[in-house]
Amino acid sequence: MIDLADWIYRYYIHPIIYDTSYNPVDTITWAVVLGLAILGLVKLFRHYRLAIDEQLVLSTLPYILAGSSLRVIEDAELLEPPWSYLLITPLIFFLVFLITAGSLLLTRRLLGDQFHRSYAAIGLVWTLLNLILLSRVGIENGWVAVAVFLLGSVLAGGLFLCSRVLPALSFLDDRFNRMIIYAHMLDASSTYLGVDWFGYYEKHVVPTFLIDLGGTAAVMFPLKLLVLLPALAMIDKAIEDRSMRNLTKLALITLGLAPAVRNTLRLVLGV
Repeated sequence: MIDLADWIYRYYIHPIIYDTSYNPVDTITWAVVLGLAILGLVKLFRHYRLAIDEQLVLSTLPYILAGSSLRVIEDAELLEPPWSYLLITPLIFFLVFLITAGSLLLTRRLLGDQFHRSYAAIGLVWTLLNLILLSRVGIENGWVAVAVFLLGSVLAGGLFLCSRVLPALSFLDDRFNRMIIYAHMLDASSTYLGVDWFGYYEKHVVPTFLIDLGGTAAVMFPLKLLVLLPALAMIDKAIEDRSMRNLTKLALITLGLAPAVRNTLRLVLGV
């Protein structure tokens, strides 16, 4: 008989305390939690009569940068346990969510419908404070940031040009869909450089398997596109509710941009 406490420790607590790779159990768990969180957020926004529109999504992007740079603070070992545990997945997700939701509801309550700029400003200040703290570490590989930007931009730009002549890719005319592709090309670029050039390793289950199988992290580029392109086409056709559709796309942007920023910062700082 499986000891429940030992099972929970092995699959959930141990990866947090020792910041190890994901396993199939916690990967599925956090995927389910993400799905439930999206449904819960839709209800929360409806309760407060908040439109999940383009303006709100763009105003939330600074919080993705803040959360990613906050995670690097733990990577750089600038905090000691047990406080550092708060900056490890999945606890950091809850922490960032609470701060983001709190900032959103506070600015909405104080400023009414004109809250977007103040809401975004809080996220930008938070990001700046994180970067100031990280500046104590020092820059070792500044060129990596340029390389990730150029590689991700060229690949995403090439795909966007193809979408102009391929009707099957017409859904890439949507601004959010372009942002998702661009964010994930940046993520794939940072993973490729980190694994193939610097000897880092991928922590997620499926990418790790495919990287080991292919012998290079360059497999992340086609892997991303094979998953994202049909997913985006399906989302635009299947999800009629605009709020649900936009929130789903914000989640996809986050899943690409957050690790891209974290990976790039780690490589730049050499941590």
